[in-house]
Amino acid sequence: MDIILPVAGLGTRLRPHTWSKPKPLVTVAGKAMLAHVLDRVMPVKPEKLVFITGYLGEMIEEWARENYPDVELVFVEQPEMLGQSDAIYRTREHVNGDALMLFPDALFEADFTGLVDRAVDGVAFTKHVEDPSAYGVALLDDDGKITKLIEKPQEPVSHEAVIGIYYFKDMKELYSAIEEQMERNIQLKGEYFIADAIQIMIDRGARFEIEQIDIWEDAGNAEALLDTNQYLLSSEPPSPAQRTGSLIVPPSFVHREAKLEDAVVGPYASIGKGTVIRNSVVRDSIVEEDAEIVDAILQRSVIGSKSVIQGSARSISVGENGKVAL
Repeated sequence: MDIILPVAGLGTRLRPHTWSKPKPLVTVAGKAMLAHVLDRVMPVKPEKLVFITGYLGEMIEEWARENYPDVELVFVEQPEMLGQSDAIYRTREHVNGDALMLFPDALFEADFTGLVDRAVDGVAFTKHVEDPSAYGVALLDDDGKITKLIEKPQEPVSHEAVIGIYYFKDMKELYSAIEEQMERNIQLKGEYFIADAIQIMIDRGARFEIEQIDIWEDAGNAEALLDTNQYLLSSEPPSPAQRTGSLIVPPSFVHREAKLEDAVVGPYASIGKGTVIRNSVVRDSIVEEDAEIVDAILQRSVIGSKSVIQGSARSISVGENGKVAL
């Protein structure tokens, strides 16, 4: 099985942090969001990881080559944001058999190990939601087969929200459906959506089923990122060593090369490598590498790398190299 990872998005909801790094590399609970996603797919022992890159794509490639040297890596570029189907279609020269496709905008808990044995053409992973109006949803027949995918229904025709994780038994069938989608110009606001290509496959007779998951944590904006940080620290609690003269309140992640001086850190704090926190309180926050927090009280804050924060109690979101005096 190959893994396809569309990571070309601009990450506008996470600015200012995504001005200087692609959204999948924003840190949560001590490491890049993309690392948490890959932790959950590597148990299937993928043949290759295929990254669809765009803005700041060279940073994704450098990070992947450094962290996954023992897996075949492929990088294709989506130079223009023409939608999900356009992105996936660019992998057609590299993926021939089955594949798992993930849009790494959220953290999830799922078991992918049995997919290759299922007698289906595809699987759409879903989460039950009470209000489906903000999601794409899957309609099922009595046999459990997907009959239709509907984007943001006004009436609650289904509570099975599709979450951007799909398995395809034969990617050639998807590429063929995307070609028809583009020929028929099935798009919305200038973008081609993968749900429309899947609907073409279903209309051709392909059997798609759902796989429900319970945990799906959006990380698309700063507030959601902090919630995901809380979830990860609670479910996979690290045990950072206490520092003399400071207090670390669990669950928190503090890199061993971070420096604390007269500081209280946590609960739910993630502190990156090389960061200095002096005479400050930091809780329920993410502070990336090489930042400096002095004489401040931070809560529900996201601080980019190399930022300098000096002042008093606030909740802020500061991008890389920012300087804030409060």
